[in-house]
Amino acid sequence: MKENHYDNPEFFEKYSQMNRSTQGLQGAGEWQTLEKLLPAFEDKTVLDLGCGYGWHCIYAAEHGAKAVVGVDLSEKMLAVARSKTHFANVRYEQNSIEEADFPENTFDVVLSSLAFHYVENFAAVAKNVHRYLKPGGEFIFSVEHPIFTAYGTQDWYYDETGKILHFPVDNYFYEGQRTANFLGEDITKFHKTLTTYLDGLLTNGFQIERLVEPMPPEDMLTVPGMQDEMRRPMMLIVKAVNQ
Repeated sequence: MKENHYDNPEFFEKYSQMNRSTQGLQGAGEWQTLEKLLPAFEDKTVLDLGCGYGWHCIYAAEHGAKAVVGVDLSEKMLAVARSKTHFANVRYEQNSIEEADFPENTFDVVLSSLAFHYVENFAAVAKNVHRYLKPGGEFIFSVEHPIFTAYGTQDWYYDETGKILHFPVDNYFYEGQRTANFLGEDITKFHKTLTTYLDGLLTNGFQIERLVEPMPPEDMLTVPGMQDEMRRPMMLIVKAVNQ
């Protein structure tokens, strides 16, 4: 079984208090950027890999999707998703992103939000998505930016008074496992270069349409810490089309 901190009761309780957990999509700093890249969902079949609380599944259903499948490894995440979802055409499946399997040409749209940095082999995921995404189907995902994942700790450098000095970027081309502290827990993530993400798409049947490094929206800049998010990219959003 893959590592899954989200079913740890203490960790899950802390995660449940985050803005993106309590406020849904509006509490996610990247949402205003991501929403503009999403396709029309009317009569589409949609897959969300690493669906978490199901916010994107619900959004797709609200906007006319014909059928939606959400996949997540966490039983606790899926329990919340099911409790929040009131659409009969949305179903959830407990599985890892790597092991999820669907028939060829099943989906019109595949989404993933901040999940692929938990996956070691992105090219394998892209190959799978290419197979079960219909020709002309769209693949939109967000990940932690390679600049953010490179050094591993995902924390700033501070001076002796606690003032932020800079954000460390090191070992960029040494891909692989990193240990980051998130909500007081040591979490395993996998650093990948920008080349790995983009080439993983281009060599597995995709055409890249958009690439965006989301900045905090102006209406969130008063949130503590958000001003510092302008100092380095934290996320990357990619939109690609299956050929």
